[in-house]
Formats: sequence, C-alpha cells, structure tokens
Amino acid sequence: MCGGFTCSKNALITLNILYVMVGFLLIGVGVYARAASIVTNLPIVGGILACGVILILISILGLAGAVKHHQVMLFFYMIILFMLFLIQFSIASSCLAVNSEQQKEFAEEGWNNVPDSIRHQVQESFFCCGFNTTNSGTQCEVLNTNCCSGDLINCSCPPCLPVLEDKINFAFKLCGGLGIFFSFTEVLAVFLTRRYRNQHDPHYPPARAIFPHNYQY
Repeated sequence: MCGGFTCSKNALITLNILYVMVGFLLIGVGVYARAASIVTNLPIVGGILACGVILILISILGLAGAVKHHQVMLFFYMIILFMLFLIQFSIASSCLAVNSEQQKEFAEEGWNNVPDSIRHQVQESFFCCGFNTTNSGTQCEVLNTNCCSGDLINCSCPPCLPVLEDKINFAFKLCGGLGIFFSFTEVLAVFLTRRYRNQHDPHYPPARAIFPHNYQY
C-alpha cells in the first residue's frame, strides 16, 4: 500500500533527490538572471541563489533523516523546509510582481554599481554603449567601430537598455515561475515528512514487545 512506511520513505527520499537537482537549477537560473540583467547586487536574484544553496543543504538533511527514520532530523527538516517555503514564495512572487519600470530601475542601479570592466565587456558583447542614452558618460569611439561599418560620423552604438530589456524581463519571469512552482512542492514534502515521522518502522518491534514489564495489562 502506498500509504505504508516503505512507500512514504521512498517517496521522501525521491523528493529530496529532486530537491537537490532543483537547488542546482535555481542556482543556475539565478546566475543567468544576474548575468543577463547585469544586476550584480540585486537582492531578489541573490535571494534565488541563496534559496538554491539552502535547498541543497536541507535536502541532504532530509535524505539522512529519511534513510535513518531519525525523528530529530525529520523534525528540524520540516521546520526549516517550511521556513524556506515562505521565503522562496515571497521572493518568487516579488520577481513576478516587478513591472518593467521597476526592472529598469534595478538594472540601472546595478549598471551604475558594477566595475567599468564589466560595463565595457557587456557593451562589446551586445554592441551597445551607455545604459539608457547613447554615449551617456561613456567613451564610445572604440565601440562605435564595432557597431558601424565605416561611417563613424553618422553612426553610433545604441544604448544598452533596449538591447537588454527582453533578457532582463525573461530573467525575472524565469526566476519567479520556477520559484513559485517548486515552493508548493515543499509544502507537500512537509506533510509527507510529518506522516512519515508518525509511522512505525516495521523492521523494529513495538516497545511493548521489547519491555513488556513496563506496560500494565
């Protein structure tokens, strides 16, 4: 029967293995979002990265508790996982709720705070110069040679914001969508762990059979 001890144990182990993979996926998404949006200090994206790392550590705790049927490990696993659900759900909702204007503000703040070497690398990669206005505070003479085919008088590199805008929006939506989806599976894991903790391990006899003199008939 799937509601038995063995099935609950196997389901919890499988779920935690899935969480390890999800943790690496969240880390990858966060790295992509940070690189694509050029926002190295954005708290929302940093929160996605933190959730990925914490989820991997919690999954290891859950795997150990599930294999050993360790009551203390499973208890702390439930508490920490539920707290992670609240944090991850809040961050994912924030990613989905950010509108285009807020995304531009976050991106501009990040653009102003990154080193010049990173800005120059982005401008060379995307054939743009400046953030929201052409040549805004940036020496674009060298960059213009990459954007224009010989006519440097009437031609200049476009600003980077229009080029990066779609990538920024996609990064936010991807972080938010994955975070929302996997946060609800964490609620399932909490209920499954609670049920598994209360089930008796069939490999061990009940306490009454081990210490019959401690029980009154």
